[in-house]
Amino acid sequence: MGNTGWCNDPVWRGHKAKYIRTDDNIWFRFDSPRMDGEFYIAESTPRHPLQDERICARLTTLVIEQRSLGVAAPKITEEMVKQAESNNDLSVEIRAQRLLRRIALEAKRIDAKIEILLESSFIHRLLAWAEVTTFGEIQYLVDYLIAKGWLYRNVDFNNLSVKITVAGYSQIEKSAAKVDSSQCFVAMWFDEETDNCYQNGIKPAIEQAGYEVMRIDHKEHSNKIDDEIIAEIRRSLFLVADFTHGEGGIRGGVYYEAGFAYGLGLPVIFTCRKDKIEELHFDTRQYNHIIWEAEELEQFRQDLYNRIRAVIGEGPNNDP
Repeated sequence: MGNTGWCNDPVWRGHKAKYIRTDDNIWFRFDSPRMDGEFYIAESTPRHPLQDERICARLTTLVIEQRSLGVAAPKITEEMVKQAESNNDLSVEIRAQRLLRRIALEAKRIDAKIEILLESSFIHRLLAWAEVTTFGEIQYLVDYLIAKGWLYRNVDFNNLSVKITVAGYSQIEKSAAKVDSSQCFVAMWFDEETDNCYQNGIKPAIEQAGYEVMRIDHKEHSNKIDDEIIAEIRRSLFLVADFTHGEGGIRGGVYYEAGFAYGLGLPVIFTCRKDKIEELHFDTRQYNHIIWEAEELEQFRQDLYNRIRAVIGEGPNNDP
């Protein structure tokens, strides 16, 4: 990789990204308007699937959700690319609400007029958040938000210019509010190495605190698994995410599910097996993980129970 400066975006062909020099000869860091921020990618990461713009759009969503989790520069791994290939596109409703949130982030004042210019870097950031690929789709979603009463179009014949309405800000707050639920979604690696921790640590701690446990592989369904995961996270009050992984590397699905929950405004409680804590993505190590060891699960159960009570409070199923 050459000197620091602008170059071709390694994800979005035809777009530019700023290469940020690192001392790492495996992972290369970029800052891309089309990805709305920084990310890492390795030369070994498969590029062939990225010839499909829809896969690029879904991959961008995964990267943005990891940033919502607190990962300043997510690593685009082979597993993440495969996940983008298998994921469904976001619904029009979710795309529109994400677009509204990104416009709100740009507003310096609550009554600010936001210009959406065709050749600006801001339009690329909106494309990223809305999981779309054309300016026409942005216009369509803006019309959708106006019809909902969440945006107001300014009288400007030369540019697309909008303001967020009071109802729009109310909707943003509503979408980030806690849901009325007693369910805790558990995101983790489903493997024999972690099942004992789930059965004797995570599950009993959640139930002792008075909440219902949802682990997606324990649910009977006939829909696509990704749809079920998103639906159950939306139904949950909070999420417990265990970042333990095997020799295959970090579990991209856990990062995605935790990031999606954060995007909804749901609390996320972090856990990890002691021997894997140093292998976590460096941008997530700052979070206060509850550490567990196979030989001390009773202590872990108590620690997790205490954390749930402190962060979430007693659940409706708690026995006095």
